[in-house]
Amino acid sequence: MTRSTAATAVACLVLAFLLPSAASAKERVKYKDPKQSVNDRVQDLLSRMTLEEKIGQMSQIERANATTEVIEKYFVGSVLSGGGSVPAEKASASVWQKMVTKMQKAALKTRLGIPIIYGIDAVHGNNDVYNATIFPHNVGLGATRDAHLVKKIGEATAHETRATGIPYTFAPCVAVCRDPRWGRCYESFSEETKLVQLMTSNMVAGLQGDVPKKHPKGVPFVGGSKKVAGCAKHFVGDGGTTRGMDENNTALSFHDLMRIHMPPYDNAVIKGISSVMISYSSWNGVKMHENKFLITETLKNKMDFRGFVITDWQAVDRITNPPHKHYYHSIKETIHAGIDMVMIPYDYPEFVADLVKQVKDGQIMLDRINDAVSRILRVKFTMGLFEDPIPDPRLTKELGAQDHRALAREAVRKSLVLLKNKKKGQKDPMLPLDKKAKKILVAGSHAHDLGSQCGGWTIKWQGETGNNLTGVGTTILEAIKKAVDKKTTVDYVERPDKDDLAKSASDYEYAVVAVGEPPYAETAGDSKNLTIPSPGPEVIKDVCGLVKCVVLIVSGRPLVLQPYVDYMDALVAAWLPGTEAEGITDVLFGDYGFTGKLPRTWFKSVDQLPMNYGDKHYDPLFPFGFGLTTKAAGHK
Repeated sequence: MTRSTAATAVACLVLAFLLPSAASAKERVKYKDPKQSVNDRVQDLLSRMTLEEKIGQMSQIERANATTEVIEKYFVGSVLSGGGSVPAEKASASVWQKMVTKMQKAALKTRLGIPIIYGIDAVHGNNDVYNATIFPHNVGLGATRDAHLVKKIGEATAHETRATGIPYTFAPCVAVCRDPRWGRCYESFSEETKLVQLMTSNMVAGLQGDVPKKHPKGVPFVGGSKKVAGCAKHFVGDGGTTRGMDENNTALSFHDLMRIHMPPYDNAVIKGISSVMISYSSWNGVKMHENKFLITETLKNKMDFRGFVITDWQAVDRITNPPHKHYYHSIKETIHAGIDMVMIPYDYPEFVADLVKQVKDGQIMLDRINDAVSRILRVKFTMGLFEDPIPDPRLTKELGAQDHRALAREAVRKSLVLLKNKKKGQKDPMLPLDKKAKKILVAGSHAHDLGSQCGGWTIKWQGETGNNLTGVGTTILEAIKKAVDKKTTVDYVERPDKDDLAKSASDYEYAVVAVGEPPYAETAGDSKNLTIPSPGPEVIKDVCGLVKCVVLIVSGRPLVLQPYVDYMDALVAAWLPGTEAEGITDVLFGDYGFTGKLPRTWFKSVDQLPMNYGDKHYDPLFPFGFGLTTKAAGHK
């Protein structure tokens, strides 16, 4: 052995002694080892983080701002797509995955390599994405009373969300809507707490997977790469605001808040929900985003919720009211209240600077920051983001899959509620319709409008009318044409002229009239009168006054119907059915029977509102749970 080789050998021995082996290094970096417990991984990673890295994990910014530079500079922990925020118009699943991958790679390049968690409002399917399956909104699912169906819809939604590389959805909405004047009422399964609880449990299980029997209560659970982290929202009482005004005050005793609005959250926590989103609304004058009693003492401590609490969009700004309260102080109050992740789509530099200063000045204790970050990391570890942060390109085929569309079609037919099936004095019911009729009329604003069928939160935040919105889907008119005999003539006139119709009315064996609400979301949907927009009422009276007719009400809630019901031979509440209108014709033409039941009370007049099942003075047009049934003539 030469002197040089001997020296080299000695040097190698010294290095081997001084430097840890690969195995011991890996053992020491617990957070990178999937064999370690989640709690050990969380504590190990937390111990290595700077204050700035911790606050980065608490920050959720908008997709449009999430450049590689921003993610690396601010150690961003989460990114979201606001309603309608997409990487490109009509973007494919692959384009979505490419965007998420780029962001994820930026996060993995940071010192500790903590992956981001990307969130989106997949509230009735992956509804921001072109060519996705759009399921009925929650009010329609409540009408099905079918818990197993709702679980399968949760599973399909998870698959289509993962198809775009996104592992987190801001769903389900578990609000108990007590006043249909509220613009978010269609996001609620029902006015009745127990029905909301049932649907909540099954939707969470569908999205996240079934919690193992021995899984501790309150600990988040996401069971596999085709599942997504869910988010129960909006905590708490958002469906009970005064006069149904969005973001308004819920004036209730603590007992009634716990009795009516809190139980679905308990169900979500039991099912391992990953996050809870706080409501813009207030409870007895206190903004929910600064309510420490409900967020920390009740949700976290009493209900033992172990996931993370997230704000709504720019919610910190909503509790700022100069000159009495400034943004700086609003941040302090929300963090003190128990908020863990803050949705700050645009103002993240100011938020981060202010929060860092408040911790360093002792205005916010480091223990509160550590609790917040621990909860966020717990979800990320639980769902396997550290092991599989990059989207799986094999999942792109799940977007708009045929079995999902078949499931949506099933959901539509089970959600339809038959409210009337013959006029007074008539012997025979109007439905089911004859497929072999020689000539039929289809009319109304919603008969051939896919955007109106889907409602808000579809591609765009507020939704949009027209047939060029979702990429694929079937309108009511198209479904009727597919269902009837080839020899049947189908005339479509959106707004028939009464005089012209009088001349040809005898030519039609029956008419299908589809009217309802235009798309809307949140505050834009608040309504004081709940009337069917013109010319809907005129179409009902003109057509049904001359031709035997069935009226379909396409809406997110009950509307004023009493003045028009006598004109109709049959009346169906179709809610907001989504892209698969063949589910409507399945039932109209008797291939399946009507089974849906009202998930909420159908009032006679808005003067009666709020009016809910069990109220002392209960005098509805159609009561909660009402729904006529028909027998199927035979399956296809």
